[in-house]
Amino acid sequence: MMQTAAMPESETLEKFLDVYRSLRKDNLHSLDTIYAKNVVFEDPAHRIEGYDNLARYFETMYTNVTDCRFDIHDHVINGDVAFISWTMRLSHPKLAGGSERAVEGCTRLELKEGRVVKHRDYFDLGEMLYEALPVVGPAVRMIKKRLGK
Repeated sequence: MMQTAAMPESETLEKFLDVYRSLRKDNLHSLDTIYAKNVVFEDPAHRIEGYDNLARYFETMYTNVTDCRFDIHDHVINGDVAFISWTMRLSHPKLAGGSERAVEGCTRLELKEGRVVKHRDYFDLGEMLYEALPVVGPAVRMIKKRLGK
């Protein structure tokens, strides 16, 4: 019986994974199929409340990047909470001369009634952004080296 109760959350997670595996500039509308209207999204740089605000955030982000895609590695679900490990592959004309950057991260999701109600991403913002900037990058890498990272 417990497997049946967990089935909707498993299906919600699989749908989420499918959307993110194929997410590109031309199909951002697919996000509407996985997020609740009152979703809360957080990452190291943002806290966004509500699907409409989240959709605007993704539109802005994908407009400014050359490419952004997610390679999903592992995922696990426990009740209505899921964890996903991934690599984001990002190309932005103003970062690292436009070359692709690979950033490892993980996501914690809270699922309810077939939708994501809370999405929290964990990743090293310095690795993604600051290390790719021409002047700041070398200083950040030097500091991390001295800290043994």
